Amino acid sequence: MKANTWTKLVGTAAAISLIAGCGGAGADTPAAESGSGGSGSAGSPVKIKFHAFGSESQQAWTKVISSFEAKYPNIKVELVNLSEKGDTQEYAKKLDLAAASGEEMDVMMFSEAGMYAQRVALGMVAPIDEFIAKEGFKVGEEYKVDTTLNGKVYALPGKFNPWYVLLNKDHLQEAGLEVPKEWTWDQFMDYAKKLTKGEGASKRYGTYFHGPQGGGWLEFTRLAMANQPDNSDYLKADGKSNLDNPLFKKSIEMRYQMEKVDKSSVPYTDMISQKLHYRPQFFNQSASMIVIGSWMNSEIGGTEQFPLNFNVAVAPFPKNNASDQGGYSMVTTDFMAVAEKSKHKQEAYQFIRYFTTDGTIAQGKYVPSWNKVKSEDLNKIIDTIVGGTKSPDKVDKESLKAVLAGSKASKLVPPTSFQADVYKAINEEYEKLIMDKQNVDAMLKNAQERTQKLIDSNKK
Repeated sequence: MKANTWTKLVGTAAAISLIAGCGGAGADTPAAESGSGGSGSAGSPVKIKFHAFGSESQQAWTKVISSFEAKYPNIKVELVNLSEKGDTQEYAKKLDLAAASGEEMDVMMFSEAGMYAQRVALGMVAPIDEFIAKEGFKVGEEYKVDTTLNGKVYALPGKFNPWYVLLNKDHLQEAGLEVPKEWTWDQFMDYAKKLTKGEGASKRYGTYFHGPQGGGWLEFTRLAMANQPDNSDYLKADGKSNLDNPLFKKSIEMRYQMEKVDKSSVPYTDMISQKLHYRPQFFNQSASMIVIGSWMNSEIGGTEQFPLNFNVAVAPFPKNNASDQGGYSMVTTDFMAVAEKSKHKQEAYQFIRYFTTDGTIAQGKYVPSWNKVKSEDLNKIIDTIVGGTKSPDKVDKESLKAVLAGSKASKLVPPTSFQADVYKAINEEYEKLIMDKQNVDAMLKNAQERTQKLIDSNKK
């Protein structure tokens, strides 16, 4: 790797991070046998350090660690919380400083693919293929998210947050519409038109798309690409541009159609001038549908700040064609990794394997990425999460459970060192389009040309 590329990796990691009773897996496998990590004196527990972020109320660390230690008394876990408030940028900076200073670390967690891939490129993360081979499973089959990078596995996926569509069920009933169990983007657009009501300041829009604004939330410019098992991002796995993909054009045309022609989505100019946000837009009933990530599970029944005064349901991420395989969408997860400099890699692996299976269930906060979660456990987790909201009785939990059970992630595309620049270029060209400074064809042409220049200038 060239020195200037290495520098770019360090410099852009934070920028990219902005862009948004089961079977005891591993319990009795060779990788899980006790006392094999090169630890201290015979019979004494191995101590591993777990660098993480998030408060106890957010993450229930005590439940995770105590349940692990009860099952594996030969390993003790020390939590090193680098951001109690759950600020992943703060965490990343402190983690990098800790690594640079030679601080002892065994397990790390990363909040998104960019953060994960950058630290792998910097040599901070150890490959775990040998441990996976001993257990005899494939990550893409065992979990809903395949974390493979350049042919190797460096992390296991934790919580599973697919994107879905939140629906104002009262508005649907008023318009004579059913809660979709599967649907296409054309049907979504039709729903948006039928749910739009009124004019002027009191107008109710069928939908609201949060962005892109300031280079972030670009997911909303690739909606039609996201429901694909492969090539669902702006760049392909081989680093080539994916902006000539017809589904990128379809994504842009859909956004333009809904805002400019159908007038069924909140105008971009209003988002900017009024600094709008998706939570008040939905919970204040200014928009009937929002496409969003399932981190909203813990808020779906309303919160103190945004109480729920209507009935809400969930629909799956729309498909492009009725015949397409459903369930694919953008997905966020935590990447649980073993530190390259760890002296206890086997025990560290044992912990991340537990955390990403039984541990997430014990945590009781999130839906796991693990494919072997039993339906009764998934239902229990969702009941617990929704039960913690202000008005769980107003939530159509069956629709939520069905969507989460059927969701899956597209193949991970490793982020590049110039990913933030690609996002910036697409965002700027999209903004020109939506501000009526260029048409769709010009927007696509300019975005493709600018992206290709970035690819060419960053070739090794």
